[in-house]
Amino acid sequence: MGAVADTPTAAGLLRLLQLAVLLAFGVAAVCPAVQASTVHHYSFLVKRVSLTRLCRQKSILTVNGQFPGPTIRACKGDVVVVNVRNHGDKNITIHWHGVDQPRNPWSDGPEYITQCPIKPGASFTYRVILSQEEGTLWWHAHTGFDRATVHGAIVVLPRRGTTFPFQLHKRVRVEELPPIILGEWWRDDDANDLLEDTMRTGRDVKLSDANTINGEPGDLFPCSRRGTSVVAVESGKTYLLRLINAGLTNDMFFAVAGHRLTVVATDARYTKPFTTEHIMVAPGQTVDALLDADDRGAGGRCRYYMAARTFASDTTIPFNNSTATAILEYTAAHRWRRGTPRRRPPVFPTATLPAVNDIGAANAYTARLRSLASVEHPVDVPARVDERLVVTMAVNLLPCTATAPCSGPGGARFAASLNNASFVNPSSMDLLRAYYRRRFGSGRGVYQADFPDHPPFAFNFTDPGVRASGRIGAAAERGTRVKVLEHGAAVEVVFQDTAVLGMESHPMHLHGFSFYVVGRGLGNFDECRDTAGYNLADPPLQNTVAVPKGGWAAIRFRADNPGVWFVHCHFDRHMVWGMDTVFIVKDGKAADAKMMRPPWNMPQC
Repeated sequence: MGAVADTPTAAGLLRLLQLAVLLAFGVAAVCPAVQASTVHHYSFLVKRVSLTRLCRQKSILTVNGQFPGPTIRACKGDVVVVNVRNHGDKNITIHWHGVDQPRNPWSDGPEYITQCPIKPGASFTYRVILSQEEGTLWWHAHTGFDRATVHGAIVVLPRRGTTFPFQLHKRVRVEELPPIILGEWWRDDDANDLLEDTMRTGRDVKLSDANTINGEPGDLFPCSRRGTSVVAVESGKTYLLRLINAGLTNDMFFAVAGHRLTVVATDARYTKPFTTEHIMVAPGQTVDALLDADDRGAGGRCRYYMAARTFASDTTIPFNNSTATAILEYTAAHRWRRGTPRRRPPVFPTATLPAVNDIGAANAYTARLRSLASVEHPVDVPARVDERLVVTMAVNLLPCTATAPCSGPGGARFAASLNNASFVNPSSMDLLRAYYRRRFGSGRGVYQADFPDHPPFAFNFTDPGVRASGRIGAAAERGTRVKVLEHGAAVEVVFQDTAVLGMESHPMHLHGFSFYVVGRGLGNFDECRDTAGYNLADPPLQNTVAVPKGGWAAIRFRADNPGVWFVHCHFDRHMVWGMDTVFIVKDGKAADAKMMRPPWNMPQC
């Protein structure tokens, strides 16, 4: 795979050519049957372009002038080398979301966690090492709120000489649709102006004005008909749909009018196939689903809306109550029947797209996720654990001070925490470099290895009246506190929602690992009662878990990837407020169990 062109026109032509090849030959033909892994090279040019959405033109940060950015394609076990040149007006980093990066945290990307940012005019080359991932992932900026417009898909195809497990059970070849990337758009505001405003004032982040599908709000919004994405299909074929939620603040429901979807993977790990009328995808998550293009079964209307609507788990706080649309259009000549208008209005999924506050629909969908657990794609769930952490999640308030004035609620500023520890990014040195240097006697004072394994005090975490009772305050302790794990340790983390300032779902993401979601439930986690109901046979393997509102989710993984790995809520306002920590995994004894040495040209702070 050659480098992506820097000019928007050339990049767009290349994308169309790649899609044409895929549709002509089918996705299984992309990785030829050869033995060695392949190294793919891409060039990312970060720069500003002007786009018009919602009747207003504004400048946004992009990669190669594209919004969304270019799609990276590779096979399982390949290496992708991406040279990022920053021609923008601010610092930037890129994260390869869901890629485990074995022994290579140096290319993981979160600013001040594993690297100092790439400054304007500078460049850095990432080495993205694919290992067990297979399916849909994505890349995005990991600086401020830049990922609002700096993001794109990663398509990891089966290893050479193999095919998709679901292809083996289909009588027709599965063809591929372009990735469907869900996002958000602010009509008048630059994303980082929003961040600066919330950090300065202590108030909540301004709501986005529209949800988007592939960067477009869809024709239900003003000035948006011409740009609405149209996806062409032919009746009788089966298509693979790759869905990504790149939004900053919203869980999303997704449905296609007149069609059911068969979910076959989540977060680039195969699932037991199940058919559903809708999908719930949290920020950071991806879903692979099959769509059978049967126009007759769908009513013979030719054109159908693909719709994405906010799922708001807490409707007591403001939220973006909008629905983005794209159009699924049948293109075969026989579809234009006598007496049938050529451009009928698309059908909307009124009966299958859940309401914005339908928690039951969200939880029911998530409960159906199960790992494939086949001979070719087995599970390896730790049956016993060496470390168990119970981690409460909360939105908090910190007092305004003379040195940090603010105008947030009640004369305070919003914060967020894990186990009442509100994370503070270092700025003089990134954590990975500090950890690496600490082993040689320097780099001290950047972080404290004392992140608590349990909440500092116990209470009824999900009692809606806990705040009004006065027993629990909304304050949190600020600091750069991390958790150190022994190499090879079997780790369980129970994420527990709290009602400190209101309950809501939280998409918790772990860098450097995929983990098994062995349990979830409503109310307070009870170790004696709830562990007995864990699914250790075929739990879903994910990198981002949607912790249910007023409930908990338990994950397990083996800490066999040495390095420094970020753990954070993928609602970006919660992340910058401090709902984060870092897991430092020590080196193992074998040479192939030790962290790689740093590249010579790591960016400097």
